[in-house]
Amino acid sequence: MEDDTVYDKASAGASHTYPVQCSSLRKNGYVMLKNRPCKIMEMSTSKTGKHGHAKVHLVGIDIYTNKKYEDLCPSTHNIDVPNVNRSDFQLIDISDDGYVSLMDDKGDTRDDLKLPDGELGQKIREDFGKDDASVIVTVLSAVGEEAIIACKNATN
Repeated sequence: MEDDTVYDKASAGASHTYPVQCSSLRKNGYVMLKNRPCKIMEMSTSKTGKHGHAKVHLVGIDIYTNKKYEDLCPSTHNIDVPNVNRSDFQLIDISDDGYVSLMDDKGDTRDDLKLPDGELGQKIREDFGKDDASVIVTVLSAVGEEAIIACKNATN
């Protein structure tokens, strides 16, 4: 029995990751290391040993926690790569409990993201506190998690 079904790219219900051959990964790309979405910081390939496969040594930084992860993968094997999306939103409000109200370019709002900790959170608060400031935040989403990773002041 032949199956002629053609699957187009879908976002709802689509997999959070897709397989890629280790040897085709590149520095500054994304990869799943220890089940965490990471940005590749370093990678090196070892020579083929007496048992066959060249190995790719990957060092990545978790895109949400900045924690460092390392892994070895035979160059011919597949490794999962996260589907990473970046979206820009206008900051509308910051609540007392640290949640932000964001609006996308279609005018839809969301209130489910927390202000990031540390310097970025401080910078967003400071920029938002300025008169007639229009703060744009960049939200990174991968493997079912989302976080604010950057902000810019878009004052006209």
